[in-house]
Amino acid sequence: MTQPVSQQSGERVVHVELGARGYDIVIGPGLLARCGAEIAARRPGIRCAIVTDRNVAAVHLQALTASLSAAGIEAVPLLLEPGEKTKCFDELVHVCDHVLGARLERGDAVLALGGGVIGDLAGFAAGIVRRGMRFIQMPTSLLAQVDSSVGGKTGINASHGKNLIGVFHQPDLVLADTDVLDTLPIREFRAGYAEMAKYGLIDRPAFFAWLESNWRTVFSGGDARIHAIAESCRAKAEVVAADEREGGARALLNLGHTFGHALEAATQYDSRRLVHGEGVAIGMVLAHEFSARMNLASPDDAARVQRHLDEVGLPTRMTDIEGELSSTDILMEHIAQDKKVKRGALTFILTRGIGESFIADDVPQAEVFRFLEEKRAS
Repeated sequence: MTQPVSQQSGERVVHVELGARGYDIVIGPGLLARCGAEIAARRPGIRCAIVTDRNVAAVHLQALTASLSAAGIEAVPLLLEPGEKTKCFDELVHVCDHVLGARLERGDAVLALGGGVIGDLAGFAAGIVRRGMRFIQMPTSLLAQVDSSVGGKTGINASHGKNLIGVFHQPDLVLADTDVLDTLPIREFRAGYAEMAKYGLIDRPAFFAWLESNWRTVFSGGDARIHAIAESCRAKAEVVAADEREGGARALLNLGHTFGHALEAATQYDSRRLVHGEGVAIGMVLAHEFSARMNLASPDDAARVQRHLDEVGLPTRMTDIEGELSSTDILMEHIAQDKKVKRGALTFILTRGIGESFIADDVPQAEVFRFLEEKRAS
């Protein structure tokens, strides 16, 4: 592979160690304007199908296509509707037809320009068209930059739950332009911050403490933001390198997600009521509170997590979700469909304290039911 272009000032590069399939996560300002040179240096002669949504395209597509054109890269864009409901079979077929209609070959790439929805959908298409094409991630949301763009999980939602249909398909390159985050609505930035905080709560207590002290500078931008994104990507890259297909330790990255995914499903993926990062924020508080209830951790840790996420402006209680939630029975049905369930036994990521998360197998369903019943009313 051709060497990448020279690293720019203020930029961080995190490498995901997967042998011959390893790849770089490049993090820093101005990458949208330089993406053509970055891609051409690594994959000369490549052609791309750009998959994006209409909201992102209105702000960033022109700059992307100009950069690709300047580097001699032919690109064919496809604009989809924004929102979680785009992660469905109909849109998957739409993307696959677009890639095939553009006569792209296996060595060409699907380029995802957008947040987690676009990345998951485009990556799934890249993983199955021609039995696997190259895939490039250009995440435009904080959540995608620190989480969904890294690690190769791709997929769509099903009526039974979130992300239940998909493949593991690693990208060739991730370009995370930190400048594009300035165009995000504050709600979306906060939602991404929940995933950032998650890495500290899993096994990096010093990072969580740093976020508690420095979150305002992360929100305002500059080097603190770049540092926090790089630390998050480094945390995820280490886990992915050790357990690419979630056979063991990678499941820790799902802290807060079992509860959070059930809440998303219970709101029918209506982003007006709840977006993914908000579900994760509530889910992480629930995971810490449930751990305290099971006498695994101190209630003070759960209170600390809730206090920080509250301060940031994230929802932290089930009652923070607008409108009426599904019954606890329905929530339990969604939890039972979670990918971490094994032979009907509930598996949760619980904790013994800040930065001390672990995989808990065979969690008693009756305890979870009673816990959720209480939380629905408090």
